[in-house]
Amino acid sequence: MQDLLSIISHFRLEGTVQSVDPLGSGLINDTYKVTTAEPSAPDYVLQRINHAIFQDVDLLQGNIEAVTRHIRRKLEARGEQDIDRKVLRFLPAEGGKTYWHDGRNYWRMMVFIPRAKTYETVNPQYSYCAGKAFGEFQAMLADLPDPLGETIPDFHNMEFRLRQLREAVAADAAGRVGEVQYFLDEIERRAPEMCKAERLHREGRLPKRVCHCDTKVNNMMFDEDGTVLCVIDLDTVMPSFVFSDYGDFLRTAANTGKEDDPDLDRVSFNMDIFRAFTRGYLESAKQFLLPIEVENLPYAAALFPYMQCVRFLADYINGDTYYKIQYPDHNLVRTRAQFKLLQSVEDKAGEMRAFIAGCL
Repeated sequence: MQDLLSIISHFRLEGTVQSVDPLGSGLINDTYKVTTAEPSAPDYVLQRINHAIFQDVDLLQGNIEAVTRHIRRKLEARGEQDIDRKVLRFLPAEGGKTYWHDGRNYWRMMVFIPRAKTYETVNPQYSYCAGKAFGEFQAMLADLPDPLGETIPDFHNMEFRLRQLREAVAADAAGRVGEVQYFLDEIERRAPEMCKAERLHREGRLPKRVCHCDTKVNNMMFDEDGTVLCVIDLDTVMPSFVFSDYGDFLRTAANTGKEDDPDLDRVSFNMDIFRAFTRGYLESAKQFLLPIEVENLPYAAALFPYMQCVRFLADYINGDTYYKIQYPDHNLVRTRAQFKLLQSVEDKAGEMRAFIAGCL
């Protein structure tokens, strides 16, 4: 704890630190709750930023500052109450930046939001809330004046992910290409359609927006009455297509099986989750979405299982160098499960289009 107190001393916080305890179960950053002794002082959240993943911390925090500043201004202009519980607030450190570098690690502190909770449950109710919250998040940032950088370059770039797969096939480092030819053929057959977002962008028809790029139910804070307070976990906020926030949520939330389910009979696309999330998303996002963005939402639902299938298969061919595996064929099992989900999404594309049309 003494080391953490030393880190905390470099930030401008109110009150006296009473305790520092681990918080949450995040897989990327180490997170701690800093409790203060005085009832009038807020508590805080201390995080060690994983700079192996987010290599440009200055860009990362610059993005987050621009986004939270803009959202705060929007909330103030609306006359919202309790704004400090509806947008994250980061503390300045010595030197004026919102992070501190101790010579080895990067740290940041934000004000802890009291009387708020997150949920892990994925059901139609919370999926509707997620759709509405992430749509509202995009809508509030549609006129953000500050240019943002990519915190993880090419994160959701389908052309880039296919290049990685093709390089893996050419190298065939683990001698596995022969056994996965079926999936390679199916992926290549779909490649032109699945790369159309990048193509439409080059043609000037599809804009990049400010997106969250990690849309999960547990990346929202709920108030005690069940209303959404704010979207959290802003490390991946960056320019992307709206498909990122829409398709990425459905890939995980609408899968009736597990991401690595060995029983493919359990894997399908849950239309109840799709309908709930889409209804919420369009309620808040249709105010700024272009017709080309709306008409391609079913494409977005297919794009993300396809993209993850490509990534798992590339890693399997490379000899399992990126994703952690529990057994030798784990990445191949993941590939099969994501491909089955993709096929289920494709089977329901007409139904999705009809539902979206009815929401407008």
